Amino acid sequence: MKVKEVSSFIESFAPLAYQESYDNAGFQTGNPEQEVQAALLCIDVTEEVLKEAEKLGAGLIISHHPVIFGGLKKLTGASYPERIIMEAIRKDISIYSAHTNLDAVQQGVNYRIASKLELENVNILSPVKGKLRKLVFFVPVDNAAFVREAIFRAGAGEIGEYDMCSFNALGEGTFRGSDSANPYVGVKGKLHTEAEVRVETIFPTEKERSILNAMMGAHPYEEVAYDIYPLENEYRRAGMGVTGEFKQEVGEKQFLDMLKEKFKVPVIRHSKFLNKPIKRIALCGGSGSFLIGKAIASGVDAFITGDIKYHPFFDADSKLLLADIGHFESEQFTTDIFYDLLLKNFPTFAIHLTEVNTNPVNYY
Repeated sequence: MKVKEVSSFIESFAPLAYQESYDNAGFQTGNPEQEVQAALLCIDVTEEVLKEAEKLGAGLIISHHPVIFGGLKKLTGASYPERIIMEAIRKDISIYSAHTNLDAVQQGVNYRIASKLELENVNILSPVKGKLRKLVFFVPVDNAAFVREAIFRAGAGEIGEYDMCSFNALGEGTFRGSDSANPYVGVKGKLHTEAEVRVETIFPTEKERSILNAMMGAHPYEEVAYDIYPLENEYRRAGMGVTGEFKQEVGEKQFLDMLKEKFKVPVIRHSKFLNKPIKRIALCGGSGSFLIGKAIASGVDAFITGDIKYHPFFDADSKLLLADIGHFESEQFTTDIFYDLLLKNFPTFAIHLTEVNTNPVNYY
């Protein structure tokens, strides 16, 4: 199949619109039109992973971390990202990454960690803002239900656990078609008044094009009057980190022992014990110390993440237990997300999990 078929499907699950501003998710190198027979899944692309892909005949590598975070000003092979890009081009191997966009979505990286910990009542810790729009359009009364159904099927009208949400108000619309017009109602060249419904609904930004296409396709008018407004509402279906709770509370040392077992880590850096049971927790795969304040505000007993520096441990301030399990260790199940998605939707496509340990951190 073509590389773009795979990348488009991944983006339908984890839209690029949800990646952080510093990130560079998406194609790192390669031709979206390239035909490939197999894909290799990994957390990081290393030179060893490239060799593995070539050996397996995988023309596509799907990674969590992008090879290119900042701009490359030259390709001389002086750094490992340069060497990887150069070798991938030579071997005709495409590289595609889904990073913070995969962190941000429901059933993404953080939901997978929560699943491994068997957490219940899982919710986004820090929902995204600025990713919602309000659509307002005007449609003849008799056609309103048909057009609403079309935009709902395209993804409009979802608020939390409710769908098909809209507000509708009756009114009168006026218009006059030119000599070149082909009006659905009225006579061109004459002012016409039509009983219409003003429909208001909400949608996430990444679905705008499909929703507008659905509206245009279902609407009877030659020219559709509509408005789109940006919203600052939180979008609780996407964001960083999650909260959840154990079925039963556990002691602090029992909690850390469980993390060691689940994530196969030899040591866990943590803040001081508070001699309190752990029931409700927050977590964020990768580098999540920026969410410590959010975790405290949410009232959890503990926060799990990686890459916590020295001073943020003071931010725990006897309000929760911080547990740093390591960056790679917290994200190690990400390749399982890719695998499950692709296997379900492309059952005849060869999918390989890398056997290369790409964790650059070692323990002695």
